[in-house]
Amino acid sequence: MELKVINTSGKAAASISASDDLFGREYNEALVHQLVTAYQANARSANSKQKGRSEIAKSTRKPWAQKGTGRARSGMASSPLWRGGGKIFPNSPEENYTQKVNRKMYRAGLASIFSQLVREDRLIVVDDLAISAPKTKLLADKIKSLGFGGERVLIITDSIDENLYLSARNLPNVLVLEAHQADPVSLVRFNKVLVTRNAVAKIEEVLV
Repeated sequence: MELKVINTSGKAAASISASDDLFGREYNEALVHQLVTAYQANARSANSKQKGRSEIAKSTRKPWAQKGTGRARSGMASSPLWRGGGKIFPNSPEENYTQKVNRKMYRAGLASIFSQLVREDRLIVVDDLAISAPKTKLLADKIKSLGFGGERVLIITDSIDENLYLSARNLPNVLVLEAHQADPVSLVRFNKVLVTRNAVAKIEEVLV
């Protein structure tokens, strides 16, 4: 299939041929949902700790007699039913939230996302995004000249230029990634995805 290319001024340039398997695949919503969920789960750290009833510093003595008081039966003050008692299923730092995604599923999911971005005109191929100096204003002006000012923009390059990376750090709605770092969450979250001409070939090399 053919992908439209724009130059640094935002004007149309010569189109490039791209893989149909990567940019012309049908959208698989269930697979993309599984991919995004697994990616977020694998980034989650188990740093919450709660105490079970065996860890509560309370006496194990029976609070009152089993019968004759008129009150409900009670075994010990660390019961999860009592205020200050232990949790029934406490959170643990050893909790494992990781989800396994097969390599073929991951590649197919990313291809489905890229294809949908093309259909929605959210993926734009540019000739080059080189910045002459590490200045935020230069990158902000370039993005604005391309017609994407005020939108969340994901920039994917074949290799990260230091000036481009440093210029994007202070822009809250701009993220710069290398082709092999493209992840499902970023691709879904950003309104526009700017991909350099060389990055298209790199993405095809990684995913096809």
